[in-house]
Amino acid sequence: MIALPGIAIQDKIYESSNSLVYRGIRDDGVAIVVKILKLDYPSPQELTRYRQEYKITRSLNLEGVVKAYSQQDYQRT
Repeated sequence: MIALPGIAIQDKIYESSNSLVYRGIRDDGVAIVVKILKLDYPSPQELTRYRQEYKITRSLNLEGVVKAYSQQDYQRT
């Protein structure tokens, strides 16, 4: 299981060939979903794709769409 400061990871909810998705709780009690890349050394294109995904998700303010709180570096990804 991964360790992130300020987040208690509860369980893995999805795994693809490129990423892992976990359910967790922030220290302030907010329930969150954490998505991380599986590769230790992702390509610049993969990093760009995930940054674009974050920006698009962050810009959406629609009922029923997951809200993106932040994007952080994890290890080398």
